[in-house]
Formats: sequence, structure tokens, C-alpha cells
Amino acid sequence: MNISDFDFNSEKTFIIGELSANHNGSLDVALKTIRALKDIGADAVKIQTYTPDTITLDCNNSYFRITQGTIWDGTTLHQLYQTAFTPWEWHSQIFEVAKEQGLICFSSPFDKTAVDFLEELDVPAYKIASFEITDTNLIEYAASKGKPMIISTGIATIGEIQEAVNICKRVGNEQIILLKCTSVYPSPKESINLRTIPNLKETFNVISGLSDHTLGISIPIAAVALGARVIEKHVILDKSIGGPDSSFSLEISEFKQMVDSIREVEKAMGTVSYDLDLKSLKSREHVRSLFFAQDMERGEVINEENVRSVRPGFGLEPKYFNDILGKKIVKAVKKGTPVAWKLVEL
Repeated sequence: MNISDFDFNSEKTFIIGELSANHNGSLDVALKTIRALKDIGADAVKIQTYTPDTITLDCNNSYFRITQGTIWDGTTLHQLYQTAFTPWEWHSQIFEVAKEQGLICFSSPFDKTAVDFLEELDVPAYKIASFEITDTNLIEYAASKGKPMIISTGIATIGEIQEAVNICKRVGNEQIILLKCTSVYPSPKESINLRTIPNLKETFNVISGLSDHTLGISIPIAAVALGARVIEKHVILDKSIGGPDSSFSLEISEFKQMVDSIREVEKAMGTVSYDLDLKSLKSREHVRSLFFAQDMERGEVINEENVRSVRPGFGLEPKYFNDILGKKIVKAVKKGTPVAWKLVEL
């Protein structure tokens, strides 16, 4: 299946496993992760297409040293990306294995050469990473290829988000998905602001979702309940593999729990409805209703002692109690008989 064929208006959420640097330099690990994603019910796998030299400069001055209070502090950007990048010679095999598994595979390009390379591989979509949302030339070039554009909004102002959307539309690309994202690794839960997800959809008239960097699985599950149609989450075979993104990634078993929970939420979402299904109607037999609480003879007067509101629901509704209070019964009844109009002298 191609991403263009995915029905984002259906009840199913598009779930993406972000491989990122979680191969830790091993193609075998990358391919095993992709196969595992298929087994646990993901829809897609995403990789990243850059080299250290296409994303930054090999420079050690203060501008290029990481000092923002991140898990990567103490190194330079070039050193980080040298550790994290996915070799371009792996891409064709990664795409091939994903296709064999029935997974949609796409990538985040970080410059025009990456877009050109991915076009040769017939990539089905482009993901613009949070820190590239201000690179308007990259967005325009990728969008001009006519593929769906998935854009993370992690560090963007609302004006920058609007500009990115406008650029896509200006080159005739209306296939836009905006992902709420908090670009802190890992992200504190109080910084997520999930209510932004439906607002993204309303404000920009696009499909919206979540690219999540929190620990655990609760946030993406909640996002689906709020209307997220796309969930992206970092995945790793085993955190013992290590690597720059391992600490905030889900292991396969955790990712499966997330997928299964999201699928359960999808079933529960339904529609706005006050109708009762057959099982609920059957359960109504256990609501409260009026029953005779004592043996009674014909002509006895109904009072608060001999008629009570109890479970189950085979008698008159409790709202009629005051209407029958003080009335006589027309024939003898046994304790446990449901009250009916035909038994009451009107």
C-alpha cells in the first residue's frame, strides 16, 4: 500500500515507527527492526536521509557544540550526526525489505541532494523534521515532487507553520499532514499540549497527528482519542543496543502495547450516539423498577413499605411511584411481583 492510498478519514490511525539512529550502525539491526514493526502492527517505518556534511559543518567552535541541556551535550553536531546517520548505501535494501513486509517506508530529507536521492528510490512521502521547518527552500523542493508532506511543528511558531503550509500549496501540493511535536528529548508530558492536535486540523485545514518523544505510551494513545490521525514514535529492537536516541525510544514490546492500545481506542471512538445497542438494552433488565415487597391481599393500599424501587427492571419505572402511592391493588400478589398498571386501581 502507498501512503497516498491510506484513508486518513477512516477509523484507523497511521502508525509510524521512527528508526532514526536506532540501528546503531548495523544494517542487520535496521532490517530486523523493520520486520519486527510489521509483526506488531505498525503501518510504516521512517528513516532519515543525511550525512554529517549535508546537515552541518565539521566545526568545533562554540556555535557547533551542543550545550542546550540535551542528552547529547558535550559533543558537536557533526560528531552526533556521524554517529546517528543512516548510510545512503543501506537505503535501497531498507526500502526493499519494508516493501516485502507490506510496510510503507519513507524518509526525512535534510537537503536537496537527499530529495534527489530519495526520488531515485521512488519514496512515497517526505517528512520534514521539526528543525527543518524554517528551511523554506527544502520544503518547496520536496513538496514540488508531488508526494504527501508530513511536517513536524516542534520548534515552529504559528506563522512558520502557516508559511510551510503555504509553500506546499504554492507548488500545487495539498497533501499536507502536520504533526504536533515537542522537540525536547525526552519530552516532559506537561509540555505536550495535546489539545493543539485538533486545532492544527481546524486552523490549517490539514490532517493532524503527533510525533512523540515522551517516555512511555500514554501520550500517543491519548492523542488518538483527541483526533490524531497519525502517530510517529521512535522504536528500537532493544535499548541495550544503545545509540543517541535509545533513551527515549520504545522497545518492540512497548511499541506493540502502544499499537494494540491505539487499535482498542479506535474501536471505542465510534460516533456521537445516545442509542443503545442490543447488549445495553439487555443490561437494562437490571435497572431499578417498582416491585411488591410484601404479600398483599386484594384491596390493600400501596405504601412505602409494601412497594419499593429495586433492581431488576421488570416493573413500572420508579418515576410512577408517587402516582400509585395510596392506590388499592385489584388482586392479591406475592412478594417479588413486579408492579404493573393492571394491578393498580386507577
